Amino acid sequence: MATNAKVYIVDDDDDMRNSIQWLLESANLPVCAFESAEQFLASYNENKPGCLLLDVRMPGMGGLRLLEYLQSIHRHLPVIMFTGYGDVDTAVRTLKAGAFDFLEKTANHQLILERVRLALAEGETLHRRELDRTRCKQLLTKLSPREHEVMLRLIQGQANKLIAIELGLSERTVEKHRKNIMEKTNVGSIAELTRLFYAHDSEVV
Repeated sequence: MATNAKVYIVDDDDDMRNSIQWLLESANLPVCAFESAEQFLASYNENKPGCLLLDVRMPGMGGLRLLEYLQSIHRHLPVIMFTGYGDVDTAVRTLKAGAFDFLEKTANHQLILERVRLALAEGETLHRRELDRTRCKQLLTKLSPREHEVMLRLIQGQANKLIAIELGLSERTVEKHRKNIMEKTNVGSIAELTRLFYAHDSEVV
């Protein structure tokens, strides 16, 4: 687990928030606690891995609205919904909204620590994936529109001659584009180029 991974706690109940913070810190987990969704959003750094332990019912924005908001913009932060009023409908609703897990505040300490560690591990995986996606996107955006057209055909396995015919270019020009593509994306083969392209979810098409 990365040393900068952090557990965020958002709960308006001072006693519960302090109790959970003490539990996590006693297990040597870095913690940052907030009493409201708004306070959390003002301080949250999306560039660091972690997970969020979030109370369902709070004044203001509320836990479910914060969960839905985070799902729309920060998908790499696993959220454990935490409530003192657990019921099946609430659990189903939060899980459908994208929560990583759902826990009642009466859960034993061992279970809470277990779920938090699982969420942190998932958060690191998602964070690394997001970093890779960003790196791939940055590399691919270096390509000119014509180079992008050539690249799409290269990863489909087309030969230079066929690409030249389809794009109305000479084979020599295609070869030049191919060379530029490999240099700009810092890959040594079409197989590497293909992995690079699909690693960023095909966002740059």
